[in-house]
Amino acid sequence: MMNILITFDLWLRKVLAFFCALMLLLMVMFTVYTVIMRYVFENPPVWGDLLTVLSNIWLVFIALTLIVRDKDHIALTLIYSRLPKTLGFALQQFWTLVICGLGVVILVYGMDVVSTMSGKYWEMWHFTWENGALEFKPNYMPKRYAMIILPLSGALIILASTVTFLEDTIRFKKGTYQHPGDEQLSE
Repeated sequence: MMNILITFDLWLRKVLAFFCALMLLLMVMFTVYTVIMRYVFENPPVWGDLLTVLSNIWLVFIALTLIVRDKDHIALTLIYSRLPKTLGFALQQFWTLVICGLGVVILVYGMDVVSTMSGKYWEMWHFTWENGALEFKPNYMPKRYAMIILPLSGALIILASTVTFLEDTIRFKKGTYQHPGDEQLSE
């Protein structure tokens, strides 16, 4: 059972890292395309800037999940490594619970935003499920589609912080716990 969970954890991290890389690539591609169309051909797409911003927002929210799971918040790592192991562990666990609480807030209010968000992006086309098939809609993507990142990232932050909290607690009880960043300091 434990091997399945570890495999799932590694798989999910890889998928999220790939998604972040994809969002970064798309952000660069949208920006380059928009700039070339604007300054070379003097005919910029109406959707270029919006897709760049949305790619950036999705990248940041998903990357936050990876940072929580990998305990890579630089400022906190520096603090933990300077404290005695027990105090550093307690402080780290406290912040992991705070981050989990932040995930709950993002999830709950994100679901509220998605369910009540009105308005549409006039410059965006989209697909919708109608009459048992996927249909292309030439304009007016609902804004709530872009906001789905909120409850999604909130759920992922809760999952990441819970797994991190439990994993560190088990390691601390076994005596194998190390502060985040200890590996880098010893290399």
